[in-house]
Amino acid sequence: MIWVPLLLVACVGAAVSCARLCRAAVVEASLPDTVADGRRELTLPEAAYLAGGPLRVTDLTLVLMHRHRRLLLAHTGWATVVDPDGRDELERSVIQAIGPDGQSPTAAIRPVIAAADAVRALADRLVAAGLAVPEAGRRSVSGGVRSVRLALALTVALGAGAAALVPGHERMPVYAWFALPLVLTAGCLVIARAEVHPYNRWASPTGLALLAGLAPDGPLAPDDPLTALATRGPATLDPQLRAALRGH
Repeated sequence: MIWVPLLLVACVGAAVSCARLCRAAVVEASLPDTVADGRRELTLPEAAYLAGGPLRVTDLTLVLMHRHRRLLLAHTGWATVVDPDGRDELERSVIQAIGPDGQSPTAAIRPVIAAADAVRALADRLVAAGLAVPEAGRRSVSGGVRSVRLALALTVALGAGAAALVPGHERMPVYAWFALPLVLTAGCLVIARAEVHPYNRWASPTGLALLAGLAPDGPLAPDDPLTALATRGPATLDPQLRAALRGH
């Protein structure tokens, strides 16, 4: 019965991780409900946030300023301010992040811009409109899912180790007992996938529907380069701009 301690570790890990995920689901369910307007038009920054979060908003703002010649993005990975007067809070956040020298590596300023008050205010507006997932719910559920995945991997590893400790004809009871935490963790992941599937990391179901329903003749036509950047990310840009955003 040398494998019993390994079974206990697997069971405790499975129980704790599943309890954490259930608690996260309860916390998310207790968040205030908002009534989403599925008929509203998204702005480019809103679409960028719903599709890719704060860093996507950052990339969109940098490229917008570059295209309007208020900022120079070099393929070497440097951003240089051309016009120090930002048109809105997002652009002013970029200029502030670059600093008084007027030049900074894009890799250094991207996380600073993503954490700026203007981006947080954009996120808050989308959450209030029912289009984005609240930060508390997003973090708790994703953390719970990660812990259950780790518990599942731990159960498999401990089960394999326990089976190796006993003779071949005695392994069936080991497999049967380790199947309990395995079924528990796998079942939790299946349920979590079914419950969380309507969401991406940032957008609520209504937000995703707005992204998916962008009309070809609307203000955010899907084939527009900036809309493509907002909804699909920097992979849609030319190689030089991608290099400028990534800092190499």
